[in-house]
Amino acid sequence: MTYLVNFAARSVRDLEILYVEKNAAESHAAARWYNGLEQAVYALASYPDRCPVAPEARRAKRNLRHLLYGKKPHVYRVIYEVDEGRQAVWVLTIRHGARRKLKTSDLA
Repeated sequence: MTYLVNFAARSVRDLEILYVEKNAAESHAAARWYNGLEQAVYALASYPDRCPVAPEARRAKRNLRHLLYGKKPHVYRVIYEVDEGRQAVWVLTIRHGARRKLKTSDLA
């Protein structure tokens, strides 16, 4: 079963910021990192439940999972929601792993 991967507006902004911060337009290594992140996100289409439940899921009462991408100390969390009924994955936000956990209000 293949899921459709969708991006919430916030996650699109997160990707744009990462692209600029990593200087992906000028650096081959940064572009490779950024493209790898995109590939990892789109790979969620084939089996989105393979990633662990996000710590925020219980409090938010939502089917949230998180994909960890990168190597320490540059690990990023791709926080997404799986909609089984629509066979869709919604990427909600992409943030550095060292940042605080999301509040429920951050997911609105």
